[in-house]
Amino acid sequence: MSTADGGVLVLQHRPWEHPGLIGRALGAYDAAGAMRTLSLIDEPAAELPEPSSLKALVVMGGPMGALDDAEFPGLARERSLIADAVAAGVPTLGVCLGMQLLAVALGGRLNTGSAREIGLAPVSLTGDGLVHPLLYPLAVEATADPDVLHWHGDSVTLPPGATLLAYTERTPVQAFSLGSAIGLQFHLEVTPAHLAQWLAEPEMVDDLSSDELASIKEDGARRLELIVPRALMGLRTFRPRNRPA
Repeated sequence: MSTADGGVLVLQHRPWEHPGLIGRALGAYDAAGAMRTLSLIDEPAAELPEPSSLKALVVMGGPMGALDDAEFPGLARERSLIADAVAAGVPTLGVCLGMQLLAVALGGRLNTGSAREIGLAPVSLTGDGLVHPLLYPLAVEATADPDVLHWHGDSVTLPPGATLLAYTERTPVQAFSLGSAIGLQFHLEVTPAHLAQWLAEPEMVDDLSSDELASIKEDGARRLELIVPRALMGLRTFRPRNRPA
């Protein structure tokens, strides 16, 4: 591992599953050149920064399973980096696959194929979720559980000592926090343009029925824009160490 200042590191698993609104929320770091993206899927032996040198760690989604090490050996290195970063108090955000990698790295269990949820649908916030800075904006003025974009088939159990922040009937752990880390099973980073990019990728839509695809397109055009401002407000509370002015 490199001992140089790691800045803000984004672990990305597919080009279209990029940080989106998370990148916008971290724009000061991006502008300063202190934010970089790395794929251990494409480069499983790539040099990694010393975990304690990181200002923040963001782990994005992807179609592989969090324990698919035989096909994607870089995943084991990701889980190790995640565990070490959280132990060092590095602000860490995991999204979808990134949340599952975070959960497993911290002692949770992966349940493969247990909870397929794809499309815009409500998520229930716990009492802790309702007051969490990143999730609170979703519930402002909401008359029911807030809508979010789901796109997953696996689920996880809550890591020991973690706080449950959100759930659905099918996926009991939709968001959690533990120490310096927060995991989101759903996608707050996605804008309508970002969703259109997903829907143009065969790997994202090949297993969708025509009805599912039509529903996602319609809901994305009609409802996702309403989520974006609140999502961005929440994501801006994810604060790397030594945040630039």
